[in-house]
Amino acid sequence: MQQQAPVPFALALATVAFLATVIWGRPLVNFLRARGYGKKIRLEGPETHQAKIGTPTMGGIMIIVPVVLITFVLNLANFLSGSEWGKSILRVFNFAEGSPLIGKSILAPMLVLIAFGLLGMRDDLAGIRGKNGQGNGFRARFKASLQTILALVTAFGLYFFLDLSSVAIPGVQQKIDMGLLYIPVATFVIVGSTNAVNLTDGLDGLAGSTAAIAFAAFGLIALLQGQYPLMSFCFTMVGALFAFLWYNSHPAEMFMGDTGALALGASLAVVALMTGQWLLLPVVGLVFVAEALSDIIQVSYFKWTRKRTGEGKRVFKMAPLHHHFEMSGWSETQVVWRFFLISMLAGMLGIALALL
Repeated sequence: MQQQAPVPFALALATVAFLATVIWGRPLVNFLRARGYGKKIRLEGPETHQAKIGTPTMGGIMIIVPVVLITFVLNLANFLSGSEWGKSILRVFNFAEGSPLIGKSILAPMLVLIAFGLLGMRDDLAGIRGKNGQGNGFRARFKASLQTILALVTAFGLYFFLDLSSVAIPGVQQKIDMGLLYIPVATFVIVGSTNAVNLTDGLDGLAGSTAAIAFAAFGLIALLQGQYPLMSFCFTMVGALFAFLWYNSHPAEMFMGDTGALALGASLAVVALMTGQWLLLPVVGLVFVAEALSDIIQVSYFKWTRKRTGEGKRVFKMAPLHHHFEMSGWSETQVVWRFFLISMLAGMLGIALALL
């Protein structure tokens, strides 16, 4: 049976994921709205955001379900290629048995997508049912602890089951083996990426569009390395994210919530770790880094000045960074589009560095 060309297949998967997500997105929006799973908005936020109160959240489900189903079905067919059922599915997609386009390694980002998605969903539900009308989910320390535990388990899996322990440095031919140090570093990368994407999820279309660029960039990096299953996963994510933006573009009919933000951030980190080019994650995810740093700087400076003078001061008008620009007079769509353009350039730079 003829082998399938990797790039056309990955692009076709993105299209399939987009169509599947758009089709089932409308019933999901209606279901969440009917059940009252609406977002609660921070009272101290921009006044324009108060109109968003009640918009259905947990939209990450819209992304996760089709990506997991498509990845699972293709891999299950590959694993069961000796059976008539598996052969029939492979035949539909014109795959040879043991096709390099699908493989067991892809289970890592898929399982992480599910695990962090479930954590985010539980946090979203806690926020929806928050007391006194406040949209508060888990306590920050408790949530961070759960994220760290999941990230640590993932890091152990990458090290012991996928034999990943190295880092690629742009311009250096050989990857550097980190040994056991890889485990805490990978844990930090996953937790950092998870929270950075979560902080970016504050405007209609912002987190979804920038995440799509990041997955596309690492999909191309995976292609350059011949990691076709990983490339396929990345472009499946891109297709699902584009479909989510169909419902999340301003004015949004649905928010991804922590269900989507935590899942996207963690799986993006795992994809970067699997390519070995995780040092490029801050480059490709420049917007995510800027959002996270702005929040860290704001909180740290406020606490430091309050301790010294008794009155806390702020560096930004509001954090994370996208709110600062909103408070400075930019419209929501201006912030999103300008951050999207920056993400495009950052993704291109990341790919260029990976080619060195």
